[in-house]
Amino acid sequence: MLVAIAVWHAALAGCTGLPAAATGASREEADIRATDARWLAAARAHDLEQTVSYWTDDVYMMPPGGPPILGKDALRRYVAGAFATPGFSISWVTDHIWVAKSGDLAYAVGTDTIRLLSPGGQPIEEHNKAVAVWRRGPDGAWKCAVDIWNAAEDTATAAASP
Repeated sequence: MLVAIAVWHAALAGCTGLPAAATGASREEADIRATDARWLAAARAHDLEQTVSYWTDDVYMMPPGGPPILGKDALRRYVAGAFATPGFSISWVTDHIWVAKSGDLAYAVGTDTIRLLSPGGQPIEEHNKAVAVWRRGPDGAWKCAVDIWNAAEDTATAAASP
């Protein structure tokens, strides 16, 4: 449970290369980015209900090393556990967002950093890479429907690899 929360991430840098007003997809990307920024602020404040509100009711979360977390009730318990972990904090950066032509689905990739304290009080810092699938609801609001992450490559190990 210590490591889990990683990817509420999706906070994204666009890949269309066009100004935001140029295309519908750019406007949608801007909407997702604004939503993601509010989500991150809620997570940093440990506001449980506000944080959970950015996932769909039927969310499918796939944390590393554990079973999927299905639905908002299970997700709420998971996030509450993370927030209760001593020293827990999360931050994320979304690097890219791609919006479907239909305008109601998008996916984003990015990175996150999770900090917490071990049971012995030692600081732990995790760096992860993540994918989030965003879905626009009937009310027009974007929410995260699928959330998955795993450990980012250790740069020291990567540099030593042939």
